[in-house]
Order: sequence, then structure tokens, then C-alpha cells
Amino acid sequence: MSDYDRNTYAPYAGMGSTISAAQYDAGLRSYMLGIYNHMAIALAISGLVAIGTFMLGTTTTAAGRMALTPLGQAIWISPLKWVVMLAPLGFVLLLSFRWEKMSYGSLLGTFYAFAGIMGLSLSSVFVIFKLGSIAQVFFITAAAFGALSLFGYTTKKDLSGMGKFMLMGLFGIIIAGLVNIFMKSSALQFAINVIGVVVFAGLTAWDTQRLKEEYDVVAHDQTLMQKWSLMGALTLYLNFVNMFQMLLQLFGVRNDE
Repeated sequence: MSDYDRNTYAPYAGMGSTISAAQYDAGLRSYMLGIYNHMAIALAISGLVAIGTFMLGTTTTAAGRMALTPLGQAIWISPLKWVVMLAPLGFVLLLSFRWEKMSYGSLLGTFYAFAGIMGLSLSSVFVIFKLGSIAQVFFITAAAFGALSLFGYTTKKDLSGMGKFMLMGLFGIIIAGLVNIFMKSSALQFAINVIGVVVFAGLTAWDTQRLKEEYDVVAHDQTLMQKWSLMGALTLYLNFVNMFQMLLQLFGVRNDE
């Protein structure tokens, strides 16, 4: 990103006020910490719901094999599974188009409800992949995400060009994924996962830089800053979860192996 004048800042556009570098940095750190805290809480909610759903949705037979309970059959096999899969998308669209008109309390509740629904959708990974493998890929994702986000926060380079390119890649993998629903090509799915990891890695760095720079726009309005913090957390949460899922597809060990 472009270098700032570290002596004084004028983040409150149109209000004619200036603050010291120390005050600015403290406000920026608080703002970014709020984003990461909301994201971490959302990930924790998703993880707990996913694990709880898996425990309630499966049982062990006398032969020591995994079997589905009526709940598991309903959410992973019956037509209800499509509702479970698509519900998170509905929440994302709601948050994306209505966040400005929602109160902070409503936005916060909706965001955490989304995290819970996302956990329900993610619960199927525990049926497909071994628990140790899921934990390993999760920590790999967390380490990669942390490094990429730190790079986006600290780099002086403008990442907007890369971000736009990654957005084009995102649309590309969405289209390819829809096509592969019908083609069911393992080679295409492998390519989607590899490209997807690169895309969400790039988006993580760019989104972090973008959120940092947009602090100037929202710093003058506490309510707007709180709401924008939640939307920033949603963006980074989606980057994390998508990168995790694609890495799991690439490196996860399945239960039938």
C-alpha cells in the first residue's frame, strides 16, 4: 500500500480534524483486532456446531463401523441436505445487501447465526475425512492464513491489482465448480482446488490490506466502524473456510482409505 505520513493523519474526511500517529495506530489496531475477534468467534461457533452435529448424526455399530442416526440421514442424505448446503449462501447474500440497513445488534446476531448454519453445513467433513487429518489441515490453514494476513497488513505494496485478478479467478472457479456438478470430473475438481487455494490465499492478503486502508473511511462513525468490522470479519472468515475446504480436498485422508 502507499506510504502514510506517520506524523499526523486526517482520517475523518470532511470533519477537519487531525490526530497523532500514536492515536491513529491505536485506533487502527483496535479496529483490526475487532475484525479478527469476530472472525475467531465465528470459526469457533462453526467448529462447535460441526462437531456437535457430527456426534449427534453418527453412531458406532456393534462391528465398530460408523452409521448414521436419523438426524445424520436427514441432513446428509435426504433432500434436506440441499437446504443445509445452500442456507449459508442465503445468509451471505442477506448480510451483503442488507448490512447498511440493519442495526448493529441485528447484524451481529445474523453474522453469528450464519456461523452456526455454516457449521451445520461443514459437519459432513467429519463423516468424509479422518479427524486427525481434519485437525492437521485446519492448523496448516490457520498458519497460512495468519502469514498471508500479516503480509497484507504490513506490506507497503499496493495489492489492489492482484486483488482484482484474484476476484476474476474466484468467478472462474465458481463457474467451473457449477459445471463440474454435472461433469463429475476428478481432474477438473483437482484443478479447481489447486487454483482455489491460490485465489483465496491472494484474497486473504488483499482483503486484509483493503480493510486496513478503509479504516480511514469508517473511523469517524463508531456505529459504522462496528458494522464494517463485522463485514470485514465475514470476508476473512469466508476466505479461511474456503481455503480450508480446498486444502482438505487436496491433502485430507478419507475415512474409507
